[in-house]
Amino acid sequence: MQGIDRTGTGSSKWARAGDGRIALGLADMDLPGLPEIGAALAERARHSAYGYTVCDPGGRALVAGWYRERHGVLVDPEWVLLLPFGPRTALRLLLSVVGPRWPVLFPTPEWGGFEQLCRAAGLPYRAVGLARDADGYRLPVGAFAGADLVLLSSPHNPSGRVWTRDEIRGLAEGVAEAGGLLVSDEVHSDLAHPHPTLRHPVAVSVAGELARHTVTLNSVGKTFNTSGIPSCFALVPDPGLRERLTTRMAEYGLWEGGLLEQVVQRAALRHGGPWLDALLDRLAANRELVLGALPGAVLSRPEASYLVWLDAVALGLPAVGAREILLAQRDVELSAGTDCGAEWTGCLRLNYALPESSLRTALTRLTRC
Repeated sequence: MQGIDRTGTGSSKWARAGDGRIALGLADMDLPGLPEIGAALAERARHSAYGYTVCDPGGRALVAGWYRERHGVLVDPEWVLLLPFGPRTALRLLLSVVGPRWPVLFPTPEWGGFEQLCRAAGLPYRAVGLARDADGYRLPVGAFAGADLVLLSSPHNPSGRVWTRDEIRGLAEGVAEAGGLLVSDEVHSDLAHPHPTLRHPVAVSVAGELARHTVTLNSVGKTFNTSGIPSCFALVPDPGLRERLTTRMAEYGLWEGGLLEQVVQRAALRHGGPWLDALLDRLAANRELVLGALPGAVLSRPEASYLVWLDAVALGLPAVGAREILLAQRDVELSAGTDCGAEWTGCLRLNYALPESSLRTALTRLTRC
């Protein structure tokens, strides 16, 4: 896959990097998107009326079909909510509905949105440190015992780790015993790298009879690089929770559907399979370039998506101010480890979803002494 020039597109990823630098920070891709999405948007734009739209009557079945074909998972279309906003907004609304009795638990390091949203909702929370062995991070399932609300990025952001079925099942059993909920943010789940045995375990399927104690949040945004048109779908097996969530949405003037969101989602889920297979091969090849160039700095081998979690000191950088030094002296922009928890000062997150030539240049700059 060749790269794309994002000049003049308002890309926040490249805006924060600045002129002359290679942007390796925010989690979107600098690879060409699915052509059918652009074609579908252009076709819809030719119609000059952009008024209120109903929720796509076939949208739930389309999501269920995607899970069946890509994950081998049976999803009841009745579980599916088609939402005209991103997963972050969906989670914020969900937090306002659930109201846990005890502190919300989530791992650390972890995508910083969980902490931010718990604070916004006025909910107590506690971060649980991940275990790490020679292969990378592991979920210390026992440390989550007794929680009635657990938040999880699956696959893991920032490390790209694919959690095992046993790990997710253990979390689901724990929250079910407490009468609570496991919320699995699976926006990177379609980006599991090609592997003869590795498959991302979808929480709602792994939980089995405990499925009503899970909510799965997913989106075409990360997979097809369409996060600028926010949308997501939530799998909510508990009908009572679905009703409470849609009621809360209505209180904010929100409803299922959305004009451009549905155009993008239909095109992606109907036509995106072959394109996605080619993308995954490219991402796996890029991962190997990163692992080869930074062998001592990688804290957990990525198994999905396009993110890698790095030890700044192993790159010859100070624990404090590593990101700023890379910006000023090596013209590469990464995400600071503190974005994933205040205690991760000495870490960096790198996004390797860019053309091979650009990635090689970035790695040369990154390792320059």
